[in-house]
Amino acid sequence: MQFSAFLSPSAPTAAGVIWGAGGVVQMPTDTNALGNKNWGLGPTAVVLRLQKGSPWVYGVLVNNIWSLTSDKRGGSYSNLLVQPFLNYNFQGGTYLTMSPVITANWKADADERWTVPLGGGIGHIFHLGKLPLNTQIGAYYNVVHPDDGASWQLRLQAQLMFPK
Repeated sequence: MQFSAFLSPSAPTAAGVIWGAGGVVQMPTDTNALGNKNWGLGPTAVVLRLQKGSPWVYGVLVNNIWSLTSDKRGGSYSNLLVQPFLNYNFQGGTYLTMSPVITANWKADADERWTVPLGGGIGHIFHLGKLPLNTQIGAYYNVVHPDDGASWQLRLQAQLMFPK
């Protein structure tokens, strides 16, 4: 499980750019067989463009997490995450999305380091009373992946949103 916190200006720039920078914490909430039992910490940043009247939203989220210890199961790690995103929003809350999660394991051999997916999905924002719920489904083919990595990803998302 990861928690990210961002500090950002209270309003977008005149060009519609929103940005934030902060930190990310990785908590050892893995199962008995998967994951790493060591805590991790690192920087995170996001930049996006949301132009009034345009159906397009695009940007990128980046972070790198280093393990704080190496003495528990899984050992030490240094993992990069780059998530570019592109959404086309239709009237009524439906949208098309492309947001591959590109990762690099800096501790792996160079030919086993990267996972680079390509694909996309569809989403819709529903309302539970006044609370928006962002739902999404997407499929991605990993054009680059470690030998023991998956060839495909299926992403299902349900995200509660808390607007001001």
